[in-house]
Amino acid sequence: MASAFCVYVVDDDESVRKALSRLLCASGYQVKAYAQGEQFLAELAPDAVGCLLLDMTMPRLSGLQTQIRMRELGRDLPVVAVSALDDNQVRERARELGASFFLRKPVDDQALMDAIAWVSAGDAGTPRALR
Repeated sequence: MASAFCVYVVDDDESVRKALSRLLCASGYQVKAYAQGEQFLAELAPDAVGCLLLDMTMPRLSGLQTQIRMRELGRDLPVVAVSALDDNQVRERARELGASFFLRKPVDDQALMDAIAWVSAGDAGTPRALR
């Protein structure tokens, strides 16, 4: 039996993690939140269904490194990348690694909900950038 769609939130900032989780839960999504990429990767089931809302600028394992490890593990979740820094190199690398969206913090609630609705519909084939 397939798992229910879940939004995995990975952000080292507790206040951001809580705010995003609340917004997503209030919108009807199942949410699992993590402070570190390592914890997310350790708990991600092979048959997980959903998307990853991933902070790009975290200590230890960055968002880009988390994307790389996810690929190495054969996990194929759509990624919505978020970052407080508007860094062209990070944005382009996130796209190369398969991010469907790149949103700048503070994230616009409607842009975030649109991005998640888009990837949850299964249309995440072409990377896009939203601000």
